[in-house]
Amino acid sequence: MEKENKKKKRKKKTKWIKFRHTVVRRCLAIFIKPIAMIMYGIKIEKFKEEQKRPYLILYNHQTAFDQFFVGLAFRQPIYYVASEDLFSNGFVSSLIRFLVEPIPIKKQATDVAAVMNCIRIAKEGGSLAIAPEGNRTYSGKTEYIAPSIATLAKKIKLPIALYRIEGGYGVQPRWSDKTRKGKMRSYVARVIEPEEYATMPYEELFAAIEEGLYVNEGVADAMFKSAKKAEYLERAMYVCPYCGLSEFESNGNEIECKQCHRKITYGEDKTLSGVGFEFPYRFITEWYDAQKKFVCALDLEKYLETPMYTDKARVSEVIVYKRKDLIKAEAEIKLYGNRIVIDEGKENSMHLPFDEISAVSVLGRNKLNIYHDRKIYQLKSDKRFNALKYVNMYYHYKNISKGESDEQFLGL
Repeated sequence: MEKENKKKKRKKKTKWIKFRHTVVRRCLAIFIKPIAMIMYGIKIEKFKEEQKRPYLILYNHQTAFDQFFVGLAFRQPIYYVASEDLFSNGFVSSLIRFLVEPIPIKKQATDVAAVMNCIRIAKEGGSLAIAPEGNRTYSGKTEYIAPSIATLAKKIKLPIALYRIEGGYGVQPRWSDKTRKGKMRSYVARVIEPEEYATMPYEELFAAIEEGLYVNEGVADAMFKSAKKAEYLERAMYVCPYCGLSEFESNGNEIECKQCHRKITYGEDKTLSGVGFEFPYRFITEWYDAQKKFVCALDLEKYLETPMYTDKARVSEVIVYKRKDLIKAEAEIKLYGNRIVIDEGKENSMHLPFDEISAVSVLGRNKLNIYHDRKIYQLKSDKRFNALKYVNMYYHYKNISKGESDEQFLGL
C-alpha cells in the first residue's frame, strides 16, 4: 500500500499543468495588455465562446508578440510550442519553464517528444497553441504550413481554434527592429469541433486550417508610420531584379542594391517605388515571390569553387536545452552551392556539406542554426546579416538532389 501511495504522489508531481501557471497568466495579462495596445495598436477580440474547455489553438505568425495576443484572447493558461533555442539560455530558460512551461520542439525536425507532450497536456485538460508555419513571415503572406499539422490535430482530439492575426506585418515586419504606428486585429476566425473533423479526410482538414490562417499583407490597406520603414530589409532580400544575386543596404525609408546602386523606397502603405525609375514590384510579397523563383532556377554548380556569399559571424554550438558554447567570436562564413564553410582560422576550417546537414533554419530576425551530424551550430552576425539566403540555398540544393528542382518550398 505504501509503495502504491508513493507512485500516486509521483504521478501527481509529474503533471505538466500547475496551478501557478494560472496565477502567472492572470498577473502577466495585467501588464501585457496595455503594452500590446500601446506598442502594436492592436484590437484583441476576446473569445467569448471559450467556456471552460481546452483548445488546440493554431495561429498565423506575424510579430514577436503573437503569443501574447493569443494569451489575452483566452481566459485560461495556454501552453505554447516553442523552438529549442528558447530553452538553451541557461537561467533565463529555467525561469521561463517555471513560469509558463512551454513545450520544446526541435526546429525543422520531426520531434516525437514534442508530439507526446502535446497529447499529454491535452489529456490533462490544458489548451495548446502552435504556430504551424514554424516561422514568422518575411514576406507578409502566411508562410508554408506542413500538412502534418492535420495529423497532429487529429491525435490531440481537441476543438481547433483558428486564430488570425492581421496587420502585424505592417506594424512589425520580421526583418525590422522598429515597431511602426498602425492598427492590428487578432481574433478566433473559426472553431472546428472534434465531431466535425473526426470524419474529415486529412487533406480536407489541412485545407481548412490553411484557409483559416491565410493572411496576405501585400495590399495597401492601411498606413504604418515610421521614420525608418525600410531599415534592415536586407535581412529578407538578397536578389535584385536587375543584378540577380546581390547585397543590399538600407537607410531610413530606402534600400539600395550594392551592385547597381538603384534605390527603392518603402512607403507608409507598404508599397515599394523606385527612386528615379519604375520598380517592377509593388509590394515586398511580390519581390519575395520573385526572389524564390529566381533561387528555384539557380544553377548551384556555378558556385562550387567560388562562394556566392561571404559573411562574418559569431559561431556557437548549441547544447540543446542547456546553453550555448562559444566557438569563435568572429569567423568568416562562406556559402557555396553545396556547402557552408566556417573559417575559424588557417587550420580550423569547418566544412559542412549540405549532404551531411539535416536542416538549416532562421531564428528570430536573423540568427542561423545549422544542424550538422549531432551538433547544432548557431551563427549570429551584425544587424544587416541575411540568414535567409543560407536556408533558401540549402533547401534548393536538397530539392535538386531529390530530382525536384522546381519545388517551391525553400525552408520557410
